[in-house]
Parts: sequence; C-alpha cells; structure tokens
Amino acid sequence: MKRILVILASLAAAVCIAVFAPFSYRTAAGSTTDGIIPQEILEITSEPSPVYSVYNEGKLIGVLKNRTDLNRFLKQVYKEDYAAEYPSSSLSLGKDVYLSEEQSYYVYENKDREILDYLRDNGLFTVACTSVQFSDENGVYAEIYVLNEQMYQDAMNEYLSLFISRDELSTLMNGQQTQALRTYGSRAVGISILQTITVSDAYASVDEILHTKEEILEFIEYSGNTDKEYYTVERYDTVAGVGSKNNGLSATQVMNINRDKISSTDQILAEGEELCVTYFTPVIDVVVRMESMRKETIFAETVYTEDNTMRMGAQMELQEGINGSKNSLYSERWINGVLVSGELVSSVDTTQPVNQVIAVGTLEIPGVGTGQYIWPVDNPLITCGWGCYTIPHFHLAIDVVNRYERYGKIYAADRGVIAVNSYDPISGNHVFIDHNNGMMTYYGHMNVPSPLPVGTIVDKGDVIGQIGMTGRASGPHTHFYIMIDGKEVNPCEGYLDCEGIR
Repeated sequence: MKRILVILASLAAAVCIAVFAPFSYRTAAGSTTDGIIPQEILEITSEPSPVYSVYNEGKLIGVLKNRTDLNRFLKQVYKEDYAAEYPSSSLSLGKDVYLSEEQSYYVYENKDREILDYLRDNGLFTVACTSVQFSDENGVYAEIYVLNEQMYQDAMNEYLSLFISRDELSTLMNGQQTQALRTYGSRAVGISILQTITVSDAYASVDEILHTKEEILEFIEYSGNTDKEYYTVERYDTVAGVGSKNNGLSATQVMNINRDKISSTDQILAEGEELCVTYFTPVIDVVVRMESMRKETIFAETVYTEDNTMRMGAQMELQEGINGSKNSLYSERWINGVLVSGELVSSVDTTQPVNQVIAVGTLEIPGVGTGQYIWPVDNPLITCGWGCYTIPHFHLAIDVVNRYERYGKIYAADRGVIAVNSYDPISGNHVFIDHNNGMMTYYGHMNVPSPLPVGTIVDKGDVIGQIGMTGRASGPHTHFYIMIDGKEVNPCEGYLDCEGIR
C-alpha cells in the first residue's frame, strides 16, 4: 500500500511539472529550446525558479538566467555605442523586444552572453528621448521623437518667429502686452496654436529620433512632406515677382520659405538660383492676432454747380480738390503667415479733405476725368509692384488686392467713359476707361465680364466689376495701370499714395 502511494505521489508531481512549466518548453531534460539562441534544458527541478525570456516580435530569442546582467549590459552598451551621440540619456530594449519573467521548473543552459550579443549585433535597443505629440479633437494625428525638449522648443520658437518678432513672442509668452502703436505699423497682440502639443519622456529607436533643430523645424513646417516645387530665378526677377509668378505668394512668404538664401524682400536675386515655391504645409496652425495702424486717404469729393452761362458739357474748376487723411486701426487674424480676416476697429481723421468744385453747364456729370485717382478696390494691398518681374514680359502695372475680401468690388478710379469691355487669354475679363483728358485706366482679370457696355459714362467710385483671376493670373487681383497718350504709367508715381500699401 505504501509503495502504491509513493507511485501516485510521483505521478502527481510529474503532472504539476507538466502543467506549471511554460507551454512552449514542455519537453524533457536534455532537449533544446526552439529560440533564436538554442539552449539545452539541463534538468527539471521540483521547485520553480524565475527565468527571463527575451522575445523580439513575438519570437523567442533566448532565456536569460540573470536580469541584473541585462541591466548592466544596457548601461555598458549605452556608454560605448550611444553616449557620444545621445548624451545624458539611457538605453532600453527595442520597441518590439520584451522581457517576460516566468516561474520555471527547467534549468536552462546559460547563454546569457550569446543572447546579449544578439541584441547588440542587431541594434535591438531604444534610446531615452523626448516625444512630441500633436493632437486635435479627433486625437493624436502626429508624433515625433527628438533628442531633448530644449531642442524642440528652440525649433518651435524659430518657426513662430517667422510670423511674429522674437521680442513680441517673448513678451506674449510671458503673459505681458506688447507696446501700443504710436505710429503707423503693426504689433502682435496675441499668439496661439489651434492644436494641442504634448511633450513627454519616451524611448525610441535611433532611426526614429530627429537629431537636429533643423530636422525638427523641417517637420513642423512641412509635416514630413518632401514633395516641393522649385523655381529657377530668371534675369531681373525680384522676390515679389517670383511669388507673383508662383502660386501668388507674397514677397514675405517667398523670403520665409527660402530664409537660408533670402534675408530681405528687397534682396537682389542671382540668376539661375533655385528657390522653393511650395508654401508651408505645417503640422500645426499658428494664429497671430495683430493690430495694424495705417494712414489712409480721405478722398475729396467733386461738387458740381450749374452755370447757365456755360454751354452743356463745358466745365470750369472753381475750387481745387485736396485729399484728406485718416489714421485707421485694424484688427487682423493671421494663420501660418496668411491674413485670413481683418476689421476696422477705429478711425481718426487727421486732415479734412477739401472738395473740388466744378461749374458745369448742366446738372449731368460729364465723363471727363479729374486727373485725381482713387484706389480701384477697398482695403488695397499691392502684391506685385511696377516691374516686379520682367519675364516673359515687363510688369507694366501694379497688382492690387482687397486685403479682406478676395473677390471684392472694382471701382472706377476717376470719371470717364467705358472705352473697352473685352476678354483675352492673358488679361481675362478687362475694362479700359477713357477719361477724355488724354488719360485712360486699365482694370484686368475681372472675375466676370463688366456689366457696363462700351459708351457708359461712369463717375469716380462707380462699381465697374469684381476682382478675379481670369486670364493668366495666379490669384485674385486687379491688374491696374494708367495710360497717358497711349503709354503705360505707374499709378504710384504721382497719382496714388502707395505708402504703406505694399
């Protein structure tokens, strides 16, 4: 009976060993594991002890006998192979490598050195670094790994300084207000990022880590996009002209995306130089709120008085018209360096206009110009000045946009008669106004044909069309010039006050 009990106890012990040993290693002493580093099972014990199985992508590499050796090994490899490039860091196992602590009845052949050498030979490590996650209401949409947080902050500050001065950025970041405007110009009053940025400690493989500020900045600017368009500078090209010919970029935008080559919007460009003309596709949206104070013209009105001693159509100036001026304060919203909205906050008249008084032989306003011009659009901004490019032809005009309404109204710059209302593949829909004083004005790229037929008499400020980009144009604008005796003349030279409009 006692012998039978001993046999039963032995069978029970065998069952326990079979049940509680790791499933993949249920084999007899003397067998070999099927890991990448084969190990012989030396014996089966009656009491389990801890072992440390190392896996890569779910496949067993081998079973470590001593975990302390692994920690010591990681510190040694870091010091010898990684410390120079990743200072003040540490090493851990690779992302697909994991260590499983198990209680095993098996005693395995000690292959710790071979297992550790395999990890080193295959670079199965991650390095302590900094994770930067970008998220919105839908969750995390991008993540990068950088050497350290300071390097990321330096890159981010450099990017933000493209849209706001470093002094203003520092002031706003410290919760202070920038200096109020006391003269014409602009100041930043607020800066924010529409998305959420989370910075935390992390481990990543070396090929995932961005090692320089320039690499981080490139990712912020283009979200990892390397498909960019380039333009070869032609003779007489200007910064503004390059932008006008490529996607309607402003001179400042061309400078910002080529700041390694261009430091000023007035810089002389070298013929044959390659410039990037793909604007930022950033991983974040930087919103800058600006205040802008501009000197604006209060245009003198023309007052007509009837003189029954003069024949119909005859006229005589009784009082010269003098334009006034006003200081206008605008609130603007910029996203990634692009103006998206603006509204007038306040306006103070500084000089009152003096109306022009003309005696005419009839109450009807004749179609004869005054020689004094108004801007053909509201909220004018010159995007391409006179001669801003020369190829394929010299730019004999100024391109004017409405800062706040891309497809706004176009106005007659002076009294006159519609002389041409036509279309061609270059100019698109366009109009000539004859001012019957030896001068004409031209308005190109209208969105739709002007509704005014040839022969229509227009007064200064009458709506003649809508801003557009028909014909050869890279963005909505009005191609505008004055013609005197059949020759194009720059409107900014003696006819319009272009100060602060560029």
